[in-house]
Amino acid sequence: MNQTVLITGGTGSIGRRLTQLLQQQGYHVTLLSRSPKSIPDVRVYQWDIEKGHIDPQAIATADHIIHLAGEGIADERWTDERKDEILNSRTQSTELLAQALAKNQHAVKSFIGASAIGYYGGDTNDIPLTETSQGGSDFLAQVVRAWERAEDQIAAQGIRTVKLRTGVALTMDGGALPKLVQPIRLGAGAPIGSGQQYVSWIHLDDLCQLYIQAIKEPSWQGIYNAVAPNPVTNESLTRAIAQALHRPLLLPNIPTFAIKLLYGEMAIVVTGGNYVLNKRISEETDFLYKYADLTKALENLLTP
Repeated sequence: MNQTVLITGGTGSIGRRLTQLLQQQGYHVTLLSRSPKSIPDVRVYQWDIEKGHIDPQAIATADHIIHLAGEGIADERWTDERKDEILNSRTQSTELLAQALAKNQHAVKSFIGASAIGYYGGDTNDIPLTETSQGGSDFLAQVVRAWERAEDQIAAQGIRTVKLRTGVALTMDGGALPKLVQPIRLGAGAPIGSGQQYVSWIHLDDLCQLYIQAIKEPSWQGIYNAVAPNPVTNESLTRAIAQALHRPLLLPNIPTFAIKLLYGEMAIVVTGGNYVLNKRISEETDFLYKYADLTKALENLLTP
């Protein structure tokens, strides 16, 4: 009998691709959504995080839960209100799942929760970071720490819990890459700030396969850095995109102060950098990346 994977945040770019790949591998996929949508071959259950409601059938029918829900970090300027939305969308949704699992009869074998390399801080220079490195103290680090604490409530119920601290997920279906590609296509692309800040990236398909592997492998437990093996500088990434698009880079670097004027505190998302290593994935698992090389990843994403 096919196993059922319940996904939250399943209509986002990661959730949509993950649904496709799970179905290709014979899994039955269900979603939790605020509004019941009609999606081919997918049963959509309703939940309301603010009202603390989940359709109990969603939990009762799930063998595994993949929790992706959360407001986009770089979608809007970080007003105090927006910061609350970013934090609460992650912590409250996770706590609601923990309560539903505690209250309802279920056969959930694993909970795979999204997390982020923001745990280490928005800008950690070129210090190599692994899963055991210390957490940061800025806004993003505080959000991720609270998010992972909420996921611990599920682990405390004896459910195998995996947290994937995700880097910059490369896809043309949202996220950072389209924002980087557009000015380069128009001949107005340039590295940001010094260009030497590190980007710890991962191709969308590799990220989705990590989620699937985390379901399949009972030995996977705890925190894994979901990044490709080779972090690159912002300048290297910008040049690699230009090369893949066969476009020149003519402009000087975009000054950090200009980005800060434009985005305020949120500028750290692009002006900061992290050199994050996938230590546990490379040393403890047999996971094989399809796109370990940035050039190959960009060719796949940018070649028509």
